[in-house]
Amino acid sequence: MLRWLNIKQQKKCIYIRNMLINQLQASACGNFFLLAGPCVIEGEEMALKIAEKAVSITSRLGIPYVFKGSYRKANRSRIDSFTGIGDEKALKILRKVRDTFQVPVVTDIHTAQEAAMAAQYVDVLQIPAFLCRQTDLLVAAAQTGRMVNIKKGQFLSPEAMQFAVQKVRDAGNNDVAVTERGTTFGYQDLIVDFRGIPTMRAFAPVIVDVTHSLQQPNQSAGVTGGRPDQIETVARAAIATGADGLFLETHHSPSEAKSDGANMLRLDLLEGLLSRLSVLKSAVNQIDKI
Repeated sequence: MLRWLNIKQQKKCIYIRNMLINQLQASACGNFFLLAGPCVIEGEEMALKIAEKAVSITSRLGIPYVFKGSYRKANRSRIDSFTGIGDEKALKILRKVRDTFQVPVVTDIHTAQEAAMAAQYVDVLQIPAFLCRQTDLLVAAAQTGRMVNIKKGQFLSPEAMQFAVQKVRDAGNNDVAVTERGTTFGYQDLIVDFRGIPTMRAFAPVIVDVTHSLQQPNQSAGVTGGRPDQIETVARAAIATGADGLFLETHHSPSEAKSDGANMLRLDLLEGLLSRLSVLKSAVNQIDKI
């Protein structure tokens, strides 16, 4: 049974059993799929509330949903930045979200040793952009049998990501996707080259990380900035250029979030955004038939 779709939606969709990425694509019924949640797990109550809201919206719109939450943030600018509530505690919260709402969950890993540990709690292991060329990390993630989502490095061309994907496949795991999250543009900005979406789709399903693409890194204060006012612009462009899925971070109060609040989507804006994007996706599908 497709855990993240209701019975009516299941009857309309084709279920491919072998890989989670195929399940997400097939169960989308012409729509995109979504990875969304807080940047980092701050506590059980906040995670469950965000998941409950997202599950309700995506179920109504027929959007296959994966809950996202980092159990630990390992790449903060400053040593005094919040990194997490403890690995085991956060991973148990991720598992509780999965069990409570019957949706897949995704989290980041940072070392090869973390792969097997995190795989006990989640369905998707995400490789951070800065680490996308780390062979040991990619192989360890692949060998867990979980779906592997590789963030494209801010320093890599779309074409170069085929080699990261191939490392996962050569390790015996075809359940792999690539996530576009912007390319370094000067010292303190990122830009998405949407020509890369069809390029990367030639060798893997492509997800666009809408919120991280709008980061403004390397600020003098040591806290990353962002442009959340451009979230819908980037998301619409991603749908128009053929992205299979979207990734975004959301929080009840981004200004109070303990990580990446500057580029997050406010949770109460999620339903309107996804509703409009679903309409756009339907129009794109019609255009593709012409």
